[in-house]
Amino acid sequence: MIPLHDDNPTRITPFVTIAVIGACVLVFLWQISLPPGRAEAAFYAYGVVPAVLFGEVSLPPEIHVLPPALTVVSSMFLHGGWMHLIGNMAYLWIFGNNIEDAMGHGRFVLFYVLCGVAAALAQALAAPGSEIPMIGASGAISGVLGAYLLLYPRARVLTLLTLGFFFYFVRIRAAWVLGFWIVLQVFNAAIAPADAGGVAWLAHVGGFGAGVLLIGPFKYRHVAFFGRARPPPPPPRSPRRGRRRGPWG
Repeated sequence: MIPLHDDNPTRITPFVTIAVIGACVLVFLWQISLPPGRAEAAFYAYGVVPAVLFGEVSLPPEIHVLPPALTVVSSMFLHGGWMHLIGNMAYLWIFGNNIEDAMGHGRFVLFYVLCGVAAALAQALAAPGSEIPMIGASGAISGVLGAYLLLYPRARVLTLLTLGFFFYFVRIRAAWVLGFWIVLQVFNAAIAPADAGGVAWLAHVGGFGAGVLLIGPFKYRHVAFFGRARPPPPPPRSPRRGRRRGPWG
């Protein structure tokens, strides 16, 4: 189940969403320009290493670039490969613009960062001695998904369904798309050891939970929970042609 587009228009240009996507792409281009050894070192320097975050171990001086607490933010802009980047940015583009629209640019920045921090801590606290760096924007984006589920569960999402060799394009309510997504994250988090490496399932769950909790105080008051998708704006009216009639002043 791969979401491609939603039918929920926005009333503002999502400058923050666009900026985050642009920043992640630029950082990834910088990553792939590095030699293999330096690219791996960048994961440790700018990613979240739980054992370093909690002071159990220290990084070598040559890659100790940031205070450990700041890596919780810097890690959100690193990605492990093209598919990791494309998948995260697609979800952010589809769902992030509506959440930015629901709270405004400034609050969306803070909301996004807080969800990312909550996601990183959820994963790190489950395995505080892990020395595996955690990278990616998926924790923060999970918060966006949690917020979207509460605000626009009835919005329709164009989704690609794959059944073996067969592909179907269907429009499904966001409640089903995002509900299936979070159930899958919880299931995998329950069966996968937190320090096993690979996908940080607990970060997804933690970020999603943060988005659910934070959307209430962050959204505009006029934005209702469990609302319908906004209708598209009406087309502009063309001026009538012909002779103007009075009254004249």
